[in-house]
Amino acid sequence: MMIQADVHNVFQWWFMFSVLGIGFLPLCLLLFKNFFDKGYIFARIIGAAVVTYVLFVLGVLHLVPFTQMSTYVIAIGLSLMLYLWIPEAKQVVPTVKKLWKVFLFEELMFLFALFAWAYIRSFNPDIHGLEKYMDFGFINSILRGEYFPPKDMWFTPLFINYYYFGHMITAVLTRLSSLPTSITYNLMIATIFAFCFVASYSLGANMFNLIKTPISAVKRILSGLLTACLVTLSGNLHILYAFFKPYANEKPLPLWDLAFQPALFPNGYWYPNATRFIYNTIHEFPIYSWIVSDLHGHVLDIPFVLLTIAILLSLFLQASEKQDEKHHKAEKPTTFMQNVIKVFNIPYIEIWYLPIIGFLLAVMYMTNAWDGAIYLLLTGFVLLAILWGRVPLLQLIIALGIVLCSFVITALPYNVFFQPFVSGIGVLCAPDALSTLGTGGKVGPFLFEKAHCQHSPWWQLLTLYGFFLFFITSFLIFVSKAKKLLTVDKFVLLLIILGMILIIIPEFIYVKDIYPAHYRANTMFKLVFQAFIILSLASGYIIVRLIPSIQRRWLAISFTIVSTVLVSLVMIYPYIATNSYYGNLQSYKGLNGIAYLKVLYPTDYDAIEWLNKTITGTPVILESQGDSYTDNGRVSVHTGLPTVLGWTVHEWLWRGSYGIPAPRIEDVKNMYEITDLTTAKRLLTKYHVSYVFIGTLEYQKYPALNEAKFTQLGKLVYQKGNTKIYKIN
Repeated sequence: MMIQADVHNVFQWWFMFSVLGIGFLPLCLLLFKNFFDKGYIFARIIGAAVVTYVLFVLGVLHLVPFTQMSTYVIAIGLSLMLYLWIPEAKQVVPTVKKLWKVFLFEELMFLFALFAWAYIRSFNPDIHGLEKYMDFGFINSILRGEYFPPKDMWFTPLFINYYYFGHMITAVLTRLSSLPTSITYNLMIATIFAFCFVASYSLGANMFNLIKTPISAVKRILSGLLTACLVTLSGNLHILYAFFKPYANEKPLPLWDLAFQPALFPNGYWYPNATRFIYNTIHEFPIYSWIVSDLHGHVLDIPFVLLTIAILLSLFLQASEKQDEKHHKAEKPTTFMQNVIKVFNIPYIEIWYLPIIGFLLAVMYMTNAWDGAIYLLLTGFVLLAILWGRVPLLQLIIALGIVLCSFVITALPYNVFFQPFVSGIGVLCAPDALSTLGTGGKVGPFLFEKAHCQHSPWWQLLTLYGFFLFFITSFLIFVSKAKKLLTVDKFVLLLIILGMILIIIPEFIYVKDIYPAHYRANTMFKLVFQAFIILSLASGYIIVRLIPSIQRRWLAISFTIVSTVLVSLVMIYPYIATNSYYGNLQSYKGLNGIAYLKVLYPTDYDAIEWLNKTITGTPVILESQGDSYTDNGRVSVHTGLPTVLGWTVHEWLWRGSYGIPAPRIEDVKNMYEITDLTTAKRLLTKYHVSYVFIGTLEYQKYPALNEAKFTQLGKLVYQKGNTKIYKIN
């Protein structure tokens, strides 16, 4: 019965996405005219972003509440507008008739990938551990509120001061699907996996399709699948350590210092080490994200990253086609308005692409801030490559300005309520003398901190990125000798440049946060995660580009053999990691992500279910406060009801100072333990507490818990076993 229910839930979720995709297909026909599949899979990604953003703006302005009905109305209304206003809407039916096999293939691929990761996730579906409480709490908090920005479930009465737009997209999709968040959390992980696979397939197949025409459909499919596997499933060359004697965790050694033990493969290989190889840093990649299943910003943003790359590729291709066209010489403008129009009539590009790109950059920024900056840089590279030396400098500036203005305007409703929590850009290994400059070693945005000198050893960088370096080097040699580069070759070169910049930056600077020893961890994490995606896309193309193009037979054979070995190595990682995290897929538990609560805290689980069924709105509930990655804060997380203080270090990061959340630690303790009614009433009133939760963790955290006062300050409204909920008068 559990499996049947899960299958039904997956189909219900998939059907919602399919309908959303059909609604936004006209926009894809407009954006991806030069893609053989017309960007079919990207329609549902665009739809999710646009519907969510419109609901977000209307909610910020308090014009439309965030309800299931308003979500349906907005989604249907936007789809109807596209079909009525976009001329390409007339081509939807003819295009479907012509390309139905292509669309069906990608649809089945998406459905298969969705089911595959939902099935794997069902062997360990618990929304428990690592960052899952934070991510789940954001989603439930968003669904609790009628308007935006959403309340911080761990710091009443303030709003979430984090990059929550991806969590809001999850909340919107939850509304559209009519499924509970305990299911949609895991389905969203499976969905992003499916989007990553099929969108990477589309990019890989389309890039291969541009090498020469006509192209065999089988070769195109295989090319797309190779790219999809590299982006979605591959690890790095750290997997080589599975053939050697293990090193002590967090104390890595070069391979040549370890004993080669291939017979003992995988030799106790611990898969997280591939993401924590360089001292005090993080360097994750997509397959690791699917494994641990934190619905964090860098994961939620993957579909929009691939969508943005696809749109930039489409823009780049169209510019190349226009460059080859012969244009009649325009008449010289005579009036001021004609001159203004001429300046904005930028050759080689269709100008309406630019605000769309700006919109997507803002979506990425609101979902995972680093990505907005990274793909703004890629956008700049693309526009420079298209326009530099071909148009007046003013028109290039205008093109970049349109993107930036669109970005700023789109992000404005978010930024009004957001306070950045970074405190500067640190320079690695700066001379000690510079630490006395400015204010405590800070000059403008730059920090010159003492004893902040971490560089990655060359052998560690080679281990992590040697796979990419082989293909990049091979491609650079190839293009240096090529008589003429294809348009897609040039685009891949831009991807390579950006990818390498992202790897190099953390060796020189870092963005300052609250972590003292791991000061460059988040900088490296966010940059190289994108470098992995970008260079995986490039590597997939390079393999299929070079194998048939290398003239010397022995060189072509050598390249093919090395490529096969390298791809085989990095594809070992998902097998080891999946089996390790999901117990060799031996115990099926289903997709319900909160069922674990029944086992750990059975009476608390029932109380939380009661709260979700009974309490409307966002009244404040008091529960135990605790450190990050503990189970404290579980009531606010699972209900979306705001509490006085949840995970302290997380709030410290989001608020920018430990002094902001710190006083609440003692206040929460006093509200539970103090016997003085006047003081207790004052504190409960100060934080607008409406309900007090007393369960397993509260008894453990506060041994002097004084329950009697709550009967005088309110009344008992729920009890099961030792778990009680009091409503404060």
